[in-house]
Amino acid sequence: MKRVIGLMSGTSLDGIDAALIETDGMAEIRFGPGETVSYSADDRAVLQAAVDAALAWGFDGEAPDFAAAEAVLTARHAELVGKVVAAAGLSAKDIDLVGFHGQTVLHRAPKEGQMGRTCQIGDGQALADAIGIPVIHDFRSEDVAKGGQGAPLATLYHAALAARGDLDSPLAVLNLGGVANVTWLSGGDDPIAFDTGPANGLIDSWCERHTGQSYDEGGRLAAAGQVDKGALDRLMDHPFFSLAPPKSLDRWDFTLAPVDGLSLEDGAATLTSFTANTVADAIWKLGHPERVLVTGGGRHNPTLMAMLQTAIGKPVEPVETVGWRGDLIEAEAFAWLAARVDQGLPTSLPSTTGVSMPVSGGRRANPVA
Repeated sequence: MKRVIGLMSGTSLDGIDAALIETDGMAEIRFGPGETVSYSADDRAVLQAAVDAALAWGFDGEAPDFAAAEAVLTARHAELVGKVVAAAGLSAKDIDLVGFHGQTVLHRAPKEGQMGRTCQIGDGQALADAIGIPVIHDFRSEDVAKGGQGAPLATLYHAALAARGDLDSPLAVLNLGGVANVTWLSGGDDPIAFDTGPANGLIDSWCERHTGQSYDEGGRLAAAGQVDKGALDRLMDHPFFSLAPPKSLDRWDFTLAPVDGLSLEDGAATLTSFTANTVADAIWKLGHPERVLVTGGGRHNPTLMAMLQTAIGKPVEPVETVGWRGDLIEAEAFAWLAARVDQGLPTSLPSTTGVSMPVSGGRRANPVA
């Protein structure tokens, strides 16, 4: 068993989640304390500038200088590791590993005859030196190098949690972050996973553009609006939805152009319906789940959850109903994956990312004494 802290900073750039677990990287998982910290406005501006620079770069030519953003990431992640260690009543020497996802600034899915590319910034060595604990980082590159999508990566952790809880299958686990993805668990078959489309990303961008707020709090704007069928049809017409899984997205692969000109409330309603309908379509193409569990920030949006339930045609439940920690599950996943990398165990499979063979992704950075 290893004591591992996992760290996750999502594409919404709202903050960092951290969680301590004790695990063997397989079925044994014991939960320790977790913490979440929000980025300051200044930190978020630095990270957004890195994303903007990455989008302008587009993997064409020399990569931008991400040093300023990586300095922010190192400082804030190190501070949060310290908080989790203190909350557990431990010291750094008591922690075996840290799983550091970094910050995704650009992702390009593979296409026919063309390898994918992915870029998560974050200096694993600098973080290891700052906290005095070995860091596993760069989880996605090896998957992409072997023909995979590089995402989603939490799938095998979802499978481990489901097996631990002896949950009925088929089971669909939805992660509603900036992008939505689904994990499909069916008996003894290998799990299936893929991105289904935008989740909160477009809704957040719409709210930020029109209100200055970073999200639709409580789904109130969407609840007050009407879905515009023409705009919804334009959104649904994106070529991504005709692709067979496995498939993945960059948060910025979709734009707000189809809802331009709508009122604030109608735009929010239409984008929320778009997420619900694309998730439902993805699930029904997989089969008829016994249960649908939802993690990620989207589960806090009651309007989105209601639209999901209507679109899927059966109850959708936050993962807390089965004892999972929805606000920490992604951080826990990268702790669990770090333990697997440490042992050379797979972190992705052909059925989860389309990789050519099971891959143990991630690199180790040991602190310099």
